[in-house]
Amino acid sequence: MKKIYIYGAVLMCCCTTGGFAMASGADNGPAEITLQTTVDAQKTPRPAFFPHQTHQKLGCEKCHHGKGADGKKSAYVKGQKIEKCETCHNDKTGMPEKLANLKRVSHILCMECHLENDKELIKCGTCHTKK
Repeated sequence: MKKIYIYGAVLMCCCTTGGFAMASGADNGPAEITLQTTVDAQKTPRPAFFPHQTHQKLGCEKCHHGKGADGKKSAYVKGQKIEKCETCHNDKTGMPEKLANLKRVSHILCMECHLENDKELIKCGTCHTKK
């Protein structure tokens, strides 16, 4: 169960292989994002498909954040540039193991929310679809 919780959270980070920037105004990013690790040398897991547009009703700050001058997590500020999650969440940055790769951090974030709101969404096939 702990593994499932971790996997779900990492997905919610909203990172893509190519990354994206959140522009000010009406542009709220792509409708769907494919999450796939590109930095870590571990076995490449199946990609996850994240319906970004569907989740926008939660507000950007629910998933996105920044990094302060001290290297610690800082709150999202409207209009800030959205970096690829793997910029910081990768095995090479020296973060705590729990946060040190895209897969772990996405699963933590997603699972936490889905366990609170709709337990049916914690199934692997929800995000890791066969397209």
